[in-house]
Amino acid sequence: MQVRVASRRRKPESVRAQFPQATIIDVTSRGPEPWVRLSPFYPHGGIPVPLSPGAVSASVEGVWQALKVFENTDVDPSKLAVTTMTGLKRTTRRHGAVRGHRAGPDGAHLLGYEEARRRIYLPAYRWMLEHRVPDLVVRLRGYSDLVLLDYTTNGDPADTSSPLSHAALVASFLTDRWPSASPPA
Repeated sequence: MQVRVASRRRKPESVRAQFPQATIIDVTSRGPEPWVRLSPFYPHGGIPVPLSPGAVSASVEGVWQALKVFENTDVDPSKLAVTTMTGLKRTTRRHGAVRGHRAGPDGAHLLGYEEARRRIYLPAYRWMLEHRVPDLVVRLRGYSDLVLLDYTTNGDPADTSSPLSHAALVASFLTDRWPSASPPA
């Protein structure tokens, strides 16, 4: 199985020209049903919050945004309950510089960006793939040549220069190359 990631911002004809034999699927929050369910913004419900026994979130993005700590604002547990795909983002413009992510809504420890990706985002997104969309994973595995569209294409949790692509995580999951929860030595 060959799985690649391309930017949704590119013109569709450009992506098609680069990958003429591939099935192209938009897995963003603007993608079509059923593929929109692969978006971290999709409100599946009941997603366990990593490092927080008993806490759950409506979406993976809700987990990420709820635990984000800013210069002027701490965690926002209300983001765990957002069941729309809007109103989740918390920005530096409004809250000041990001200081890190709290290790749970009541956690005392503040995680750096890469560590938070590995200990919060990766486990939450993988749980969602395994428990909320296994039917879609099976369907994707049925394609021999696949291109997943996302707004970003960075699949390396250690590369903090750009946002992590959930489409790249789907590709990693489909090809059994899921990133490690701990950074390389």
